[in-house]
Amino acid sequence: MARIIIEIDDNKAAILEDKAKKIGLLPEQFVIASIEELISQPDPELDEAIRKILAKNQELYDRLS
Repeated sequence: MARIIIEIDDNKAAILEDKAKKIGLLPEQFVIASIEELISQPDPELDEAIRKILAKNQELYDRLS
């Protein structure tokens, strides 16, 4: 497992700790959950390519269904 060390200013650290505490997590757990949520977001370029393909082939899909 990789370890990443970051530095944030004291004000942001206090906000992070407060937000984590409000949902019952340690600050480290809150950061990990936030990162996991961020990287699980779909790639907008991939989404756009999929939409274009679906739109281009919509007539075919309608006939097949």
